[in-house]
Amino acid sequence: MEQRPFSDISYEQYLAEGKLMGSRCKKCGALFVPPRSICITCYSSEMEWVEMKGEGRLHAFTCITVAPPFMMEQGFDRKHPYCSGVVELEEGVKVDARIDGVDATKPEEISIGMPLRVKFLHWGEGGNRQTYLAFQPV
Repeated sequence: MEQRPFSDISYEQYLAEGKLMGSRCKKCGALFVPPRSICITCYSSEMEWVEMKGEGRLHAFTCITVAPPFMMEQGFDRKHPYCSGVVELEEGVKVDARIDGVDATKPEEISIGMPLRVKFLHWGEGGNRQTYLAFQPV
C-alpha cells in the first residue's frame, strides 16, 4: 500500500476511493478512526495505515432536525431529519458517521446494537465532489 501522511486529506482521499482507513500504533496496537499520526495511548509516532472491514454495530445515535447549511443543500430540514451516530466497528474502535437507510422521523424504530455496514455517500460533481462516511443497516 502506498504511504500517505496521516492527515484529514489522506483520510478523505481513501473515503473517495471507497476505503474506510484508520491508523494503528506499531508499538501498542491501538487503532484510530479517523487516523492519528501519534498514538494517544503510548505516544508513539510509529503508525501504519490499516483498512477497516466496515462492519459494526450502532453504539449511540441522534436524529437531527435543524441541519447545518451543507446538509440543508442535500434536502434535510425540520420535516426531513437525518440520523447521525457512533458506530463501534468489529475492530473495536468507534467512529462518528451518518446513519443512512433509517427513518429519522421514527427514532423509536432505530435500535442500539443494530448491525451496520459502511456506505460512502458522494455529493457534488467534478472538483467539488465530496465523499461522506455513512453506515446503513445490514
